[in-house]
Amino acid sequence: MTRIAVIGGTGYAGSHIVQEAVSRGHSVVSVARKVPAERVEGATYIEGTLLDAPALAAELDGVEVVVFTTSPRGDMAGKMRDAVGEVVAALPAEVRVGVVGGAGGSLVAPGGPRVVDSGFPEEIKPEALEAIGILEDLQSDDRGHDWFYIHPAGGFGSWAPGERTGSYRDGGDVVVTDEKGESFISGADFAIAVLDEIETPRHSRERFTVGY
Repeated sequence: MTRIAVIGGTGYAGSHIVQEAVSRGHSVVSVARKVPAERVEGATYIEGTLLDAPALAAELDGVEVVVFTTSPRGDMAGKMRDAVGEVVAALPAEVRVGVVGGAGGSLVAPGGPRVVDSGFPEEIKPEALEAIGILEDLQSDDRGHDWFYIHPAGGFGSWAPGERTGSYRDGGDVVVTDEKGESFISGADFAIAVLDEIETPRHSRERFTVGY
């Protein structure tokens, strides 16, 4: 059993990760600004915000893995990169860090270019670039934390929930597409990929992509 904290545990990605982690018998703490009315049985829910790094880090005492699933939008736009960095800096070096990024930072093909540089919608480009900034900070971090950064497929979100199939593909740095060139993964199967990485680490201080 691993003690896992999911920051943004009531959101789309976070709630699926909480559910999957509990189902595998892990000790799970979901952190969000508000405790939801509907909760995953077996998970512990606490209130906390990335914008108060010291208080949040204190709430995570004893946690072995912290997974950040929040998005740099709304009042977090332009603030999330620094906020994640401050929380990570406050965590003990032995805590493993996981970050759910976006598809924009993954590569279109081996060697590039990035998805965000290849006809990406302008209205969400700032969000994608901030998420990429978090990856860059992790790559340059010398405080000793082990970490993984996971890019979902292009079609990932509450607007396209999909179903649990129990399968996914790891594309390394390259966005995962199917034989039709479509990129998709359900919330439930994305959570499987995250928990597989937590239980059996294959990407130490690396980023990777998942999809069907």
